[in-house]
Formats: sequence, C-alpha cells, structure tokens
Amino acid sequence: SLIVTGVQTCALPILGGKDVVLVTGSDLAEQAMVMLQGFEVVFAGRQPTEDDLIALCKRHNPVAILVRYGRITEKVMDAAPALQVISKHGSGIDVIDQTAAAERNIAVRAAPGANAAAVAEHTWALILACAKSVVPLDKRLRDGHWDKATHKSIELEGLTLGLIGLGAIGSRVATIGHAFGMKVLAYDPYAKSMPALCERAETLTGLLSRSDVISLHCPLTDENRGMINSQTLAHCKRNAILVNTARGGLIHSESLLAALRDGTLHSAALDSFTHEPLTAPHLWQSVENVVISPHIGGVTAASYIRMGTVAASNILAVTDATTASS
Repeated sequence: SLIVTGVQTCALPILGGKDVVLVTGSDLAEQAMVMLQGFEVVFAGRQPTEDDLIALCKRHNPVAILVRYGRITEKVMDAAPALQVISKHGSGIDVIDQTAAAERNIAVRAAPGANAAAVAEHTWALILACAKSVVPLDKRLRDGHWDKATHKSIELEGLTLGLIGLGAIGSRVATIGHAFGMKVLAYDPYAKSMPALCERAETLTGLLSRSDVISLHCPLTDENRGMINSQTLAHCKRNAILVNTARGGLIHSESLLAALRDGTLHSAALDSFTHEPLTAPHLWQSVENVVISPHIGGVTAASYIRMGTVAASNILAVTDATTASS
C-alpha cells in the first residue's frame, strides 16, 4: 500500500492497518515496492527538510525509514518511537546520525556495492573529461574556434592514478586504470591487503605527491572531513587532476578553488558537494577548469533497481527479525 506526499512512480492497493515505511524521496523502484507490499509506503517528496521528516514521523510513526535524500537526525528518530531500522538507498550513511541511532537501538543499514559499477564508470567519465578537455573544447567549437593546431590533451598511459579508498568502487576504478596502462597507487588505512595491480601508499601526502590523477572513494567521517585542503594540496604534483565522486565534505572547497587557479591542479571534477543541492549562484559557476555533475554518479537504471531492492531487503531483514524475537 502507498501514501504519497510527493510524486509517485508506482502504486499498490491501500489496505490500511499496516506498519509504515517512510521513503525520504519521491520514488522507489517498482521491484522494491513489491518487496515492501506488506507495509504502507509513505513518500516524503523531493528534498525533504528535517521539519518535513519530523512531521511525517509524528503522523505515521514508521517502523523503517528508507533514506534517499536528506539527513536523519536524532530529532527525526525521536519523532518515530516505533522506528526499528534506517536503510540507505546507497552506500553513504554519513547522512544518518549513527551515534543517535545506536543509542536508540535503531539498526542502520546500507547497500554497499549496489551502485559500484555506476560510480566507477562515472568516475572514469569525469577523469577522461578532464584529461581530454571535453567540456571546454566542446564550448570552443560551438563558439566557432578550431583548436586542433594549439590544443594538447593529457595522455593517461604511463601516468600514476592515486586512489583514496579502495572499496568496491575504488577497486573497479583501479582495474580500469590498470587497463589504461596507468600505475595505480592506493591509500586506504583500512584495507588489509592490496590487489596485485595496486601499490599501497602509506600516507595521504605520499599518494598526492606521486599521483597525476587523484580520485576519492572513501566514506565521509569526522576524521577525514576536509582532508583535501590547502596543506594537503600543497603536496600534489603540478598539474594533477582531482576527481571526487565520493562525498563533498572530503574537500575544503576554497582550498580546491585556489589550487585550480594557481596551477597546482590542471583540473577537477566534482559529483558531490558539501551542501546539496548545488544551486546558483555557487562557487563553481565561473571556474572553467572544473567539471561538475549533480551527484548522479551512482544513478543508472540498473543501480536504481539494485539500491532500492537492497534497501528494501535490509528493512525486511530487520523487521522480520524483530517480529520473530517478539
């Protein structure tokens, strides 16, 4: 069954009297909706605020929140005393107050790997866009300029790819980098071992100083927030490329802007930002050597279904276990 406060993509008959799953978005894959047909599904609409979520929790007292957009704070949790599980539509659970959830015995679940292929592919789209100047060349040609005699792109073969984080996404990016003929470095203090195609970098600054292309693939934590800043960027090789398809909070934006302007970095590509959605006017509007996309690296038709069904299965696993133990 379905209750909609935003836009819906599919609907099942409303039977009433069922536990509620609150979706912090306006849609969910039909396959996931079928899995959740034992619940009433309430959509919070596009980009719900904390106040929106609190009001919906007070109205419906959901047993589960399926997180697509927005932050799940302790105030949201306290508005839903029946809440058993918060399930992320994707892998990044930094938008959930995990400490508050643990204090309230609320399970937090993610869908790791569900969008790994999509994000890895988008990462390479951005790397290539930077190395081959795809966006500025397109604009120049549309403006009537033929730059064949003057432009030189960056050839990736033989260069060093530096990965910060080597989970499901980073590992895929590494494999593709190796196929391009690049040397692959990885900095991941939590990785117990490195695949044969990767060399371990012992420090972040060590990786930055050796890498021609730097790509971020780590979760955002209190420890690594702002890890790419003026101090760390000072260690970069001149004219390196920086790509972030992870979390915006990993980068200090003003420091990145300075590095792009003074030639420390050749270019950058960003798919996530400290504050989202990114709306005009914003910092990157007039910066020619940065490519930006609206946090859609993990969004493909296939990953949309995988993320939805994994998120739904996580809800079922927790609520079924709770029912069985009661």
